Amino acid sequence: MPGFELFGDLERKEVNDVLDNGVLMRYGFDGMRKGHWKAKALETELQNTFKTNHVQLVSSGTAAVSVALASAGVGAGDEVIMPTFTFVASFEAIMMLGAIPVLVDIDDTLTLDPKAVEGAITEKTKAVMIVQMCGSMGNMNALQNICKTHNLLFVEDACQAIGGTYEGKPLGSIADLGCFSFDFVKTITCGEGGAVITNNPDYYRNADHYSDHGHDHIGSDRGAETHPFLGYNFRISELHAAVGLAQVKRLPEFIAIQKKNYSILRDAISNVPGVTFRRVPEEGEESYAFLNFFLPDLETARKVSATFKDNGIDACWNYFDNNWHYVRKWNHLKDAKSLYPLSSEMKIVLSQLQTKDFSQSDHFIGRNISCLIKLSWTEDEVKERAQLMAKLINEVFQ
Repeated sequence: MPGFELFGDLERKEVNDVLDNGVLMRYGFDGMRKGHWKAKALETELQNTFKTNHVQLVSSGTAAVSVALASAGVGAGDEVIMPTFTFVASFEAIMMLGAIPVLVDIDDTLTLDPKAVEGAITEKTKAVMIVQMCGSMGNMNALQNICKTHNLLFVEDACQAIGGTYEGKPLGSIADLGCFSFDFVKTITCGEGGAVITNNPDYYRNADHYSDHGHDHIGSDRGAETHPFLGYNFRISELHAAVGLAQVKRLPEFIAIQKKNYSILRDAISNVPGVTFRRVPEEGEESYAFLNFFLPDLETARKVSATFKDNGIDACWNYFDNNWHYVRKWNHLKDAKSLYPLSSEMKIVLSQLQTKDFSQSDHFIGRNISCLIKLSWTEDEVKERAQLMAKLINEVFQ
């Protein structure tokens, strides 16, 4: 991760096909295309990759979350349970629909704690969204059972976990709807792009229409299409889809590289006293996009993070003070700072975040170091990095 590190001839060929025919839009202009439909071809490849019946490409991972929720009827006043550790896009995508994000604690998987989810369910809860941060999953069976028991929509945000599996199923394909991001720093990239996947034909139809101004996409004359309901513009372009089409064909190659590099780093620090690792459920296999490990306390984690940075170990983070990925620094959310008016109901729920106890999440995020696994490292570079990481951690402990 990320896929842009290994751009090559395949990506250039797919992009040149689009530039040669001049059609950058995914819909219409049939006669000019010379048979090239990159978005459609990518959706087919993704169906095969994720073993799912339906794929709808969209413009980003954020758009994928909004489209997924909207396609299943989530809207104004509905509560969506989500984790304290994610990217700000998670609550942005929920709030765009007028729905209310309800944040709950994570556990040692760095994803939703099922007990915290169950304790947050109210009569207004409509959906539970797990965010499979840094390449791995939580207890999917427990979360799915909770959703079935309470008749809730279950959504997977697998934007950082493409290539991971649970009980042999690709992450993203387990819940009612799955969401992916193909932005510039993801394992496979379109530059900008995302996808919604589902086995539910109604959700797929709604996602297909909603992401293109409500167009029904019936017939070959785009101008004659009707609008069964309101929609927005979350379309992907043919140029972006062309890059993704090349990249998705290389996903097994990328995952194999990530696993090899991950294993070298993990083996090097696994015998360092005081280092433990994020829990990956026995039923699951992570995507190896990140190596996540725990140190004894926040102070030690901060020291290790700073020491890594001072010694040239880049792309390793302690998220405790990060204002993009962890609830502690989401002041714009807690203070309900919005360009447009928010409902009084939403303001009340958001204001409660200012005093809500997330000490369990603090316990895990505070002690965690998350290291990006790059695709472009040579074997010698990975081994040198591994040895240096182990050495620096040991020095902090001394």
